[in-house]
Amino acid sequence: MEPSQDFKSLQESVQKALVSTVKTVNRIAAEDLSFQRTVNPEVGQQLDDRSARILELSTRLLQSAGRACNIKAPKIEDAEDIEMNWRGVVDVVDSVLEKADTAMDEYTGLVKRKEPPVADSATKSKRAKSTAKVIRNANISKPQILFERSPDNFSTTPWKPILTSKPHAKESLKESLVTVPNETGTLQFRHPYETEISHMEYPKPVYQSAEPVMYQPVETTQATWVDTYEGVLEMLKELKKAKEIAVDLEHHDYRTYVGLVSLMQVSTRDKDWIVDTLQPWRHKLEVLNEVFADPTIVKVFHGAYMDMVWLQRDLGLYVNGLFDTFFACELLYSGRSLAFLLSKFVDFDADKQYQLADWRIRPIPEEMLYYARSDTHYLLYIYDRVRNDLVAASDSTSAEKNYIERALQRSRELSLSRHEHPGYNEETGEGSRGWYSYVFKNSHLAFDREQFAVFKTLWKWRDDTARKEDESPNYVLSTHSIADIARINPPDAKALHSLLPLSAPLARPRFNQIWDQIKEAKAQGGPSLLHFFTSMAPDSVRKNGRPRVAKPTTKLPGLDGEVTVSRLTRSQLFGDMPISTRWEETRPTSDNPEDTIPFPWQRFVQEGQTEGDSQYDEPTDENATAEVQPVAVEALVGTSEDQEALDGEFTLKRGQKRKSDAVEDSSSSEEESAAESDEEMQEDNGVISIVDQPPKKGKKERRRERKAQTKGEEVDEEQVKRQEAKKARKTRQQEKKLKRQEDKEQKKYEAVPFDYSKASSVMHAKREPTEAELKARRKVFDPYSKSADSNVKGARKAPPVRGERSATFRK
Repeated sequence: MEPSQDFKSLQESVQKALVSTVKTVNRIAAEDLSFQRTVNPEVGQQLDDRSARILELSTRLLQSAGRACNIKAPKIEDAEDIEMNWRGVVDVVDSVLEKADTAMDEYTGLVKRKEPPVADSATKSKRAKSTAKVIRNANISKPQILFERSPDNFSTTPWKPILTSKPHAKESLKESLVTVPNETGTLQFRHPYETEISHMEYPKPVYQSAEPVMYQPVETTQATWVDTYEGVLEMLKELKKAKEIAVDLEHHDYRTYVGLVSLMQVSTRDKDWIVDTLQPWRHKLEVLNEVFADPTIVKVFHGAYMDMVWLQRDLGLYVNGLFDTFFACELLYSGRSLAFLLSKFVDFDADKQYQLADWRIRPIPEEMLYYARSDTHYLLYIYDRVRNDLVAASDSTSAEKNYIERALQRSRELSLSRHEHPGYNEETGEGSRGWYSYVFKNSHLAFDREQFAVFKTLWKWRDDTARKEDESPNYVLSTHSIADIARINPPDAKALHSLLPLSAPLARPRFNQIWDQIKEAKAQGGPSLLHFFTSMAPDSVRKNGRPRVAKPTTKLPGLDGEVTVSRLTRSQLFGDMPISTRWEETRPTSDNPEDTIPFPWQRFVQEGQTEGDSQYDEPTDENATAEVQPVAVEALVGTSEDQEALDGEFTLKRGQKRKSDAVEDSSSSEEESAAESDEEMQEDNGVISIVDQPPKKGKKERRRERKAQTKGEEVDEEQVKRQEAKKARKTRQQEKKLKRQEDKEQKKYEAVPFDYSKASSVMHAKREPTEAELKARRKVFDPYSKSADSNVKGARKAPPVRGERSATFRK
């Protein structure tokens, strides 16, 4: 680019180059690149060269932007580095955009901000990462054994603050130490400095923008190691002179039940201290409340959510005048960690591999001390930069945009945190050490009754053992192992022992004790996981903070016992229609309508009933459930005599077809022949005719009776005689038929001696077939026998097409 080239021409040339590049890239789809590489090796080589060139330019561009914004940019060597370091790329882009906004505001005159001078020592604060292996869980003796105030893991009373005096008090210590109910209704001691923190006012310099004070060079200064009470008193004298101090803690919670504060780092503008908080006299550090509880001294922390609890639990320290830079990050920046602030304002790469190190090690390695010191050494300078950004971005006329006041208010609320004894409810699993959160997040486990009982028993045994041995619950037995054992549900002690991991040194020797408790829990039983969640569901569902208005729903039966559904005396879908001829007795219905589970269509059937129904009465209340009136069984199926008549024996007969009137007027000879044919038909088959019932009158007879009634004519006597003779003849035929059937049945069951002379030989199986066997053999079916002998026939005539005419316009 020529020196005389202005910005507009530069912008146009850059845009032209970008457009040309995008057009070139879009000429070939990304899915076709592998095909092009295979077809033409030169294309693959060119693609690799261009990709390397683009990655190099991107890395140079990110590094240039990172140097301009005082932030470390990631190095991109291949395509995978983009995904792995995407968070770092986003931080650089956000910082560039933020700096561009600031530059635009300064250029337009909206803000007047002067950048602080950056000392040369800022670039010298980097230190190469240590290659030494970080010790996570050191095998050392427990320091809490030597404490003058040993921890009490089985306390049944509320946790009481360990304060013996209260500096900077507006309310005496005796008046402050009173019990109040917490969120769950359990009594707890009040925060001793609740009155002082609630009414405190931050110093005026906190609300004002000022020139940041540069930190001391790390190479020319050194942190002071404090491991005696006299050294604490000397440090206290220096801290009283400061207006702001930075504080951070290092904590250990794996080889202890409640946790240990292992180190405390304190820094002023000129000096750093690292205090050994594992000394037996650690409770005497309460003397530092002369500074920590002083509202005129600003205490700067980053992410002090747990620090507030750890300080009062182990050291008896309470912070009044807290400024948490984490809340400022939430309001101003994209990153929120302390490492982000160190990289943004100091260009310091914090080595976070020591964050989970075992800080109980004594003596502490030099690399760990350097990491611990860096957390507070630069924090006051970061506080100056963050405070200035908050003041510059705040608008005092709007509560929502008054960022500095919002950050201070949230810091004040955080300093009111208080410690409580860890524990949980064995029935509901709620509490800081409970299992409710775990099963809620992993409800897919779907434990049955025995599995859920095993899970709760193992959880309780682990908590009791951890309290007794002063170990963390995860050291005794991991939560993942508890879930696996409960899911498998071992049938015996040997199976349980095989499921205990080798990394559980306290659980494997006690597997017999664990098995006894598991057997007892299985014998007692309990709800399944699904039943537990159902019983824990709220009685009323709320929507938008208000109770939802709805009709009262039917309450499900109790989940502890077996769920049974009682059958109603009347079908809600089919009404009074009996299922069979013999009415089945129903179970006694419950008097409580809530014990029955309604079908989805039940309310539609109830709403569809009319008011004039003769069997059911509609309830007058809209929310009431329609009562089902039982219907008498006799009214539906008849009396017992009728039932016996229906269940009696009947004979299957075959009768003649119904004749027309012309056929019935024929001569008697035809009737006799019909009767004879009827007799022959009766011998072969039968038709349904109930013997006990009287025979029905014929159509001709019924017509003659109606004609006699209308015209007054008398029935022909000869016709009556013929009718009676016909009936008598039918009666005799039925008697003969019954007699023949009886003879057949009698002959059927008569014993006939076996004739061994006519029996076939067993030893000489190969013999000539008998005539009966020859007749039984069928001829081989030949489908072409008839077609081969016959002549060729023409095709069938197509049937006439029907349905073409319409009867709509029939004349």
